[in-house]
Amino acid sequence: MTRRAAIILAAGQGTRMKSSLPKVLHRVGHRAMLDHAIDAAEALGCERIVVVVGNHSPEVRAHVVKRLGEEAIAVQDPPLGTGHAVRAAEQALAGFDGEVVITYGDVPLLKARDIDPVFGSEGVSVIGFEARDPGAYGRLVIEGETLVAITEAKEASAEVLAITTCNSGVMAAPASLLFRLLADVTNANAKGEYYLTDVVELARKAGAPTRAVFADEDAVMGVNAQGELAQAEALFQKVQRETFLAAGVTMAAPDTVHFAWDTEIGAGTTVEPFVVFGPGAKIAGGARIRSFSHVEGAAIASGAEVGPYARLRPGADLGEGVRIGNFVEVKNVRMDAGAKANHLSYLGDGEVGAGANIGAGTIFCNYDGFFKYRTTVGKGAFVGSNSALVAPVTIGAGAMVGSGSVITKDVAAGDLALGRVAQVAKSGWATRFIETMKAKKAAKAK
Repeated sequence: MTRRAAIILAAGQGTRMKSSLPKVLHRVGHRAMLDHAIDAAEALGCERIVVVVGNHSPEVRAHVVKRLGEEAIAVQDPPLGTGHAVRAAEQALAGFDGEVVITYGDVPLLKARDIDPVFGSEGVSVIGFEARDPGAYGRLVIEGETLVAITEAKEASAEVLAITTCNSGVMAAPASLLFRLLADVTNANAKGEYYLTDVVELARKAGAPTRAVFADEDAVMGVNAQGELAQAEALFQKVQRETFLAAGVTMAAPDTVHFAWDTEIGAGTTVEPFVVFGPGAKIAGGARIRSFSHVEGAAIASGAEVGPYARLRPGADLGEGVRIGNFVEVKNVRMDAGAKANHLSYLGDGEVGAGANIGAGTIFCNYDGFFKYRTTVGKGAFVGSNSALVAPVTIGAGAMVGSGSVITKDVAAGDLALGRVAQVAKSGWATRFIETMKAKKAAKAK
């Protein structure tokens, strides 16, 4: 395989999104569209990745630098078309002698497997697709196996407009050829821009081969407005659902389950309706995720059961057979095999030993307004309902905490801890209080 590089165009202003967030940073499957494009380039084995950005979006530049480094940045300023944008990356690829593919930061569904066939030619290759509605797409004029031209819709004759084979915008060519041809592209067209598509005609005049390979229309879908972003999300979720069903995940209502780009679920797991997986969710086979639960940055072992109405936040790590019930929130807590928190609890920053039981209404008080602290509950311990464990604190193995306790000190293994005021009964007080208040209310009503 020849050396590969990628140029990702991300300098568009995205005004149709009507959002303060730059277009390419909008998310599909909980991941920025630009990151999807970078993922595809990395999966293709591209040793160099250059992202073309505009000076109007410093957030995009910062995003790229954080992931790829400053050397991955090329700036297009002012924007003068796609051909001009690719030329902006020429210096960043100086000395590179392999093939270059040009992709886009607003095409989130395009995968490495869709792009890979574009490599391997000594000339220019583009990815085309059969359009359901060709509309404003550029048309591919093909004769035999040769791509004769790419004609923009505004420049096309009625005969060319009748063609349904359209240009995705993705193109590949040897670096030396690509930049040599781009140097000859002019802006003598209806929009006064430098079209990348003109490279095809120039390549043919130079005697270089030109060809088209094809991908599914949905895979090359670009996002320019919020409605298209929602459409891309729907297509992404459809693929995820089909993938997990085929892998042996049981979902009675798959259309109600939403996945992130990196969700992992093992075969034999059941996911009930209306579950949302955020980034970083890893679920082993044989678990059960019940309805209306939200799982993000969490690991769930085989045989564990979560929900309904549970929330697992980053760092939640559930061992085999763990039970997390309704309205329980777990954040950065390891729960060993068989531990339970079945009702209405917040467990944040700590550890719960095997077989321990956390009663309803229990809170790990992990934050003092400045710092976070950890709570440790030992193996087989029992924490009674409505208890507050004020971290840092340890409940020993086999210890018990009485219901309604506020625990501020460590509890030794096997001990019972009671942290509440002794109960006092005042004879007749409630009756006298009620009679007094009724009389006051009646007097006020007169």
